[in-house]
Amino acid sequence: MESIQLSIKGMKCGGCVSTVEKILNNTNGIENVSVNLLTESAYFEINKKHIEIETILENLKDNGFPSKIYINDFSKKINKAELEKKKKWNNQWNKLTFALLLLLFSGLGHLAEGSYINLPILGNIFFHALLATLALLFPGRGIIINGFKSFIKNRPDMDSLVALGVTSAYITSLLSLIFPATGFPCFFNEPVMLLGFIMIGRFLEERARFQTGSSVVDLLDLQPEMANIYKENNQIKSIRINALKPEQEIQVLAGDRVPADCIVTLGTSYVDVSHITGESKPIEVKEGEYLSSGSLNLNSTLRLKVKKVGGDSSLAKLVSLIESVNAKKPRIQRIADEIAGKFTYFVLIFATGTFFFWWKGARNIWPELLSHNHHEFISKSSHTLHNSLGSNADNFLSLAIQLSIAVLVIACPCALGLATPTVITVASGKAAKKGVLFKGGDKIEIASKINHIIFDKTGTLTKGEPFIVDYKNNNDHSFLLRIAASLEKESRHPIANALIQEAKKQNLSLFPIKKIFTHSGRGVSGELDSIDGLINIGNIEWLLSKGTIIDGDAKEVIENEDTKTNTVIGVSIKDKLLGFILLGDLLRDDAIKTVQNLRENKFKINILSGDRKHTVLALAKKIGCKESEVKWDLLPQMKLKTIESFKINNKVAMIGDGINDVPALASSDLGIAVGSGTQIAKANADVVLMGDQLNGLPYALNLAKKTIRKIKQNLIWAFGYNLIAIPLAAGILFPQYGILLTPSIAALLMATSSITVVINALSLE
Repeated sequence: MESIQLSIKGMKCGGCVSTVEKILNNTNGIENVSVNLLTESAYFEINKKHIEIETILENLKDNGFPSKIYINDFSKKINKAELEKKKKWNNQWNKLTFALLLLLFSGLGHLAEGSYINLPILGNIFFHALLATLALLFPGRGIIINGFKSFIKNRPDMDSLVALGVTSAYITSLLSLIFPATGFPCFFNEPVMLLGFIMIGRFLEERARFQTGSSVVDLLDLQPEMANIYKENNQIKSIRINALKPEQEIQVLAGDRVPADCIVTLGTSYVDVSHITGESKPIEVKEGEYLSSGSLNLNSTLRLKVKKVGGDSSLAKLVSLIESVNAKKPRIQRIADEIAGKFTYFVLIFATGTFFFWWKGARNIWPELLSHNHHEFISKSSHTLHNSLGSNADNFLSLAIQLSIAVLVIACPCALGLATPTVITVASGKAAKKGVLFKGGDKIEIASKINHIIFDKTGTLTKGEPFIVDYKNNNDHSFLLRIAASLEKESRHPIANALIQEAKKQNLSLFPIKKIFTHSGRGVSGELDSIDGLINIGNIEWLLSKGTIIDGDAKEVIENEDTKTNTVIGVSIKDKLLGFILLGDLLRDDAIKTVQNLRENKFKINILSGDRKHTVLALAKKIGCKESEVKWDLLPQMKLKTIESFKINNKVAMIGDGINDVPALASSDLGIAVGSGTQIAKANADVVLMGDQLNGLPYALNLAKKTIRKIKQNLIWAFGYNLIAIPLAAGILFPQYGILLTPSIAALLMATSSITVVINALSLE
């Protein structure tokens, strides 16, 4: 299976989303389909043995959704995104300007008809017929064509409702003008006002959509257009970043941004990496350190060697990750899309029912309705331009036509389609700016339900940079370290790194490895050149299980209070104990504050560690955890069982950083990896805390709760609006109170409902 992303045009509402998903889901060889209205894209997996992508593109195009494969060429994405944005804006603006001009002339007709201005032509019925014709031919043409295409293909959408409403009003008015004897109402101003308000609504909606994706735009802006490369004799030449290649050396001046992922080869400086970590505090960089693309060099010139460019750079991957957040929908959005897909059919049925009720049924219930005195604004003139729909009806057929048109216009599945993706996009963008990456909208939904948080110790609550505190042996300390570092040099465990770094400081030469075996969560064993016998390096319980003899003075060392609060590893050759190495680890700067914050927000806290009891309890005491909330001496599979037991009555999040945490991260309801951890941990996590800070965790969980709250508010508004507006447009208040809506007011309300949903999403904090 191959993952594919398509850019899709022609989607206007939740009904369109549902239609595109059905087309893709019904295609043999396609799985895991997800369509997003906000980003106008589709994500799915395809088996090219069963179907070619060209066939899918052709099928979508035939159904009114022209599509193309999304190419993640980061070097072209910036200019391409900007050009597409400008093109779309210009197109929307031109349509809006023309529609507003027609709307202005239609509005002036009110004044001319009331003799407020002396321009009789503006009040002339034929002039308004011309305005309505122009409105349909130009700003409304795309909506009408797309709407009827969708209707004919049995997948009606928002455009179908507008097209039916506008053309019904226009044709009815035209028949009234040409054949006055029909008694049909004449309201040419309604198509003009209706399309004008819809254009205003769509323009504002489009503007708000761009704002919801501002985090991606902000990240794209971090990519400079030019780079300074070193030529022969250290001459500098400026080139465009899409011409930059790995292993080239570049110059980055103070105040410039790093154009690619690089390693510092010369110079020291302070660099702002907040776009990756969310931390505003600059870091000091020097020779040999890695810098991500988009980093801002603050005060000194740096010479860098390029490692990754374009789509392979960390900035490009960050942008792609944020864009793909919408690929996985929350369950609540899938339900909304399904409802929106059926909603248009409901509206068409309701509009038809409204027509037949007022035409055939109402005359039997309220035979005197249209001649009753309390409807003071009822006019017998079939050519009055600016009355509410139905208010000038002199027979039930006219009333039925006008009210069924109002129902078509006021219904709005757009709000349903936008209710969730707008909030998810805003939330993922805000989280990314704080150094928190959610791997999908569904992960945000899960995060909102979490009530129990489990921390790993080493590398999560601590910095994961152990340092040697002391040695306990009767032999040469250097030999003990040399043996341990030699066998650990092929391991990526933090303890192994501490041993190797200390050996380098002491300029110790390491023995070549003959054999090595890793025992996850316990230690390593193997053989070294020049050393006779099997070597074991690991925790005390494991060494005992391997037959290592620990007695006398060695036992006293283990029981010593100073020793208990450190991590202790033993080194043995065959069954003979060579000695102990004591290691310490620093607590993360924000660990205590983060745990306190989580407790204040009513989260349950546990610490699971493979370290010794006294070491874990000493750390637990520092951060305010009780002994009952801490477990120690745990192997990876034991962590797994503990998490499974916690999941029975809770929604559990696990926070870890290492390879041994991967099973626990995968087993928990929400796996959270620390950004300074291993790649495999980050790959298997649902959420990544970038950098080396934990303070993004309370923010992320709180943001997730606010996000789902906003989604529910949007859905309640979208459903509530339609539950109230549709019966109102159908004339439910007319018999008792004489209240009716014009299609133009209906169109304004329809546009307002979509805009309200987007504005509510933008208010997320």
